Amino acid sequence: MAHLITGLIFIPILGALFVSVAPRDYGRAVALGSNLMTVLVALALWRYFDPATAGLQMITRQPWIPNIGAEYFLGIDGLSLLLVLLTSVVFPFALLAQRAGRGFCALMLVMQAALYGTFTAQNFILWFLFYEMSLIPAFLLIKVWGGENRDRAATKFFLYTFLGSVAMLLSFLAIYLVRGTFDFAALAAFGKSGLLPGKLGWLAFAGIFLGLAVKVPLFPFHTWLPDAYEAAPTGAAMVLTGVLSKMGVYGFMRLLLPLFPNEIKIMGPALLALAVCSIVFASLAAWGQSDLKRMVAYLSINHLGYCMLGLFAVTATTAVPPREAQAALSGVFLQIFNHGITAAALFYFVGLLEQRRGLRGLNDFGGLMQRTPLLCGWMSVAMFSSLGLPGLNGFVGEFLIFKGSFALAAGYTAVAVLGLLITAIVFLRAMQALFSGPLDESCRELPDLRLGEKWIVLPVTLLMFGVGISPQFILTIFNSTVTQMVRLLG
Repeated sequence: MAHLITGLIFIPILGALFVSVAPRDYGRAVALGSNLMTVLVALALWRYFDPATAGLQMITRQPWIPNIGAEYFLGIDGLSLLLVLLTSVVFPFALLAQRAGRGFCALMLVMQAALYGTFTAQNFILWFLFYEMSLIPAFLLIKVWGGENRDRAATKFFLYTFLGSVAMLLSFLAIYLVRGTFDFAALAAFGKSGLLPGKLGWLAFAGIFLGLAVKVPLFPFHTWLPDAYEAAPTGAAMVLTGVLSKMGVYGFMRLLLPLFPNEIKIMGPALLALAVCSIVFASLAAWGQSDLKRMVAYLSINHLGYCMLGLFAVTATTAVPPREAQAALSGVFLQIFNHGITAAALFYFVGLLEQRRGLRGLNDFGGLMQRTPLLCGWMSVAMFSSLGLPGLNGFVGEFLIFKGSFALAAGYTAVAVLGLLITAIVFLRAMQALFSGPLDESCRELPDLRLGEKWIVLPVTLLMFGVGISPQFILTIFNSTVTQMVRLLG
């Protein structure tokens, strides 16, 4: 079944070509048809994936450019499969949410192919090509179809991510010159005893850390994100927060932690402090926003900070209790999936409000529950999911992260809990401003959810409840991978 991964990558590329030559009115339908095919392939991967096996599965490995150690090397483990499934859910959701022409749909499909490649490539050259391939469509989606200040936001997004990528590339070139390989597994084996000697190792660590911290983004490398998410069209913002931001967290787990375990332990307190700052400062920034898109953007930084807290709590601790480490890492994996679904849904609802009103400020609405009860009800579910209400998907991941992190880094975790309190205040304030009180005169003619919008919202909402009530069907995907990571880190 190794060919399934190659098919998963090339189907969106072929779809983009067909979209480009399709009649103008059928481009979006062709893109959705391509997405349906990728969903079926992703489900087939899930069907044939053995959750009891911790290592790579469905491996495809062919020589590519032997002179520089580049291989066409693909494979999946529990983490890769989880992100493949997330990508397969978010992209159809985003395309259904955005009515756009052929150019928009073609760029979305190219970005989807790049993300599939990033999550399955096992050789740095191949991985880096897919990683960079995702930047171009993301830049163009913001630059061409974005809203106000799109030029500044797109340029800022490109510069931050490109400079981070250059630092990462230079670091891997240094690693290759010393170790002679770009293979992730081989480099991880060297990492146990020290990947590079002395200052060269620290420089390589710093370069890779910078490239990945920008992509997450981790405080203080986050300042491009609110501008980019605010300017991006709804469908692109859903993909940026739902999937593209996961490339950074994935890179930390696939590259930085296995390759530089000693440096991570030494830098542990500083890294934990950055994670806590991402959680607390971002939630405070969200509290200060009146623009709904910027509010959700800052909360996205906050929630990804929980992932980094769990990762650094496990890797920065000298003596790691296996049970607590497994809880923290399981929470990180689950939070990656849950945040992708919930954040994309929040951006969709903000897009619906902006589409109806032409504005998206907290003060531009009022009393919507009287006029649009279904929209308010479903949006409240997404808000409570993001907040971590028991019974919804957001609760399980956050609970596991805090359960494990409290045992490993109690002081940092105690401060990070403030982020939960501030997030609750932010959402309750938003709900009060949008849904409660007297009906604003400008909102008297706003329509409630239309039939097509209900069918878009329903499956995503059911998934939130499904993961919240019975998360085991997601946990079984990566349990063996988590167990292997804990053993290696221990």
